[in-house]
Amino acid sequence: MDVLTALLLLVHLTPVSTAKNGVSSKSRKRIMPDPVTEPPVMDPIYEALLYCNIPSVAERSMEGHAPHHFKLISVHVFIRHGDRYPLYVIPKTKRPEIDCTLVANRKPYHPKLEAFVSHMSKGSGASFESPLHSLPLYPNHPLCEMGELTQTGVVQHLQNGQLLRDIYLKKHKLLPNDWSTDQLYLETTGKSRTLQSGLALLYGFLPDFDWKKIHFRHQPSALFCSGNCYCPVRNQYLEKEQRRQYLLRLKNSQLERTYEDMARIVDVPTKQLRAANPIDSMLCHFCHNVSFPCTRNGCIDMEHFKVIKTHQIEDERERREKKLYLGYALLGAHPILNQTISRMQRTAEGRKEEVFALYSAHDVTLSPVLSALGLMEARFPRFAARLIFELWQDREKPSEHSVRILYNGVDVTFHTSFCQDHHKHSSKPMCPLENLVRFVRRDMFVALGSSSSTNYYDACHREGF
Repeated sequence: MDVLTALLLLVHLTPVSTAKNGVSSKSRKRIMPDPVTEPPVMDPIYEALLYCNIPSVAERSMEGHAPHHFKLISVHVFIRHGDRYPLYVIPKTKRPEIDCTLVANRKPYHPKLEAFVSHMSKGSGASFESPLHSLPLYPNHPLCEMGELTQTGVVQHLQNGQLLRDIYLKKHKLLPNDWSTDQLYLETTGKSRTLQSGLALLYGFLPDFDWKKIHFRHQPSALFCSGNCYCPVRNQYLEKEQRRQYLLRLKNSQLERTYEDMARIVDVPTKQLRAANPIDSMLCHFCHNVSFPCTRNGCIDMEHFKVIKTHQIEDERERREKKLYLGYALLGAHPILNQTISRMQRTAEGRKEEVFALYSAHDVTLSPVLSALGLMEARFPRFAARLIFELWQDREKPSEHSVRILYNGVDVTFHTSFCQDHHKHSSKPMCPLENLVRFVRRDMFVALGSSSSTNYYDACHREGF
């Protein structure tokens, strides 16, 4: 199958939620494979299309669904940056010619694209923590720089922002019209693609926002661990996980033959080709419908792509089974989850600050959080993936607060390890806030299998691991 044919399949294969009211138990299980829309066997092309997340028709989503007597009081959004140019180059090949300027006559397009560019050019009044103030506010290179956000990436997050605006502002009035700086919490890593993705979502969410009200914090760590990043045991789990990945790769003779053939085509040693992480560049060719590179020795082709993508999927499956990554994820995600529940608790106590939090991040941010929450069947974060925590107050019992968790618009609350049994003895379509708090403050350490560790510091410095 060529790339164009694969892209044409997107419209027919993209799964959508079919729920009408958003609260039935069946609708909450959409994270699992859907026999109607998904191939009966694992298909690397289908999985790659989902990963590209090419903007098409507006998706239906489950955000903001709750019985009428519940009031939405805060929302916490974690995003992966949008579509980007590769971080790696396939040796001795021409870089894919992708234009990173933003223009109206190129697809994908969004009605707010020109207004976004115009508004970004006025951003001098905003407050950006160092080193964010030195970054461009939107992509603007005729030939993309390495890792640069593309027009596709901007459109993905304008679309995300508009979707969240329709639900959280128009329907639920989460923010007043005269919202203030302290009602938003905005944080991003120091990459232009995350800052620009965050700004695109924010512009879709709050069009023509007042720059003087915007304050973006800088997060030096992709784990968003702030001042709690030193964790030796987490690093040991990561080393064991990387060893597992290496051993799985050694066992895959088809993968090795594929790398050898690609190395022959580009005329470099196999080791050098493998070190260049060719799938990163190949995904860019695939997502942008650009032919794979050729040399006088032949062409890299779709069969090469399918073998490497299939191995990626098998690696994710073994990762879930071996659970070494889970140890890394529990410790890696703890600081950001702890910060999130602290913010939720303050809101539940009646504080009005930071009711909308946005973390603009990476796949290596979202992936540990998904695993730590117990969402083992969740797909690896696609471009512009979104993970959302909603906090609700019961108007009939104002002291009771509940949470919903959504991944790419799908309600996954009852797939989390801390709430998967709750719906069996409750009619509420959400999870008590106490369950999430107990999980982060206690059960995450229990899940590590350490009876002695009852806090993050002890779990990070456990002896004899």
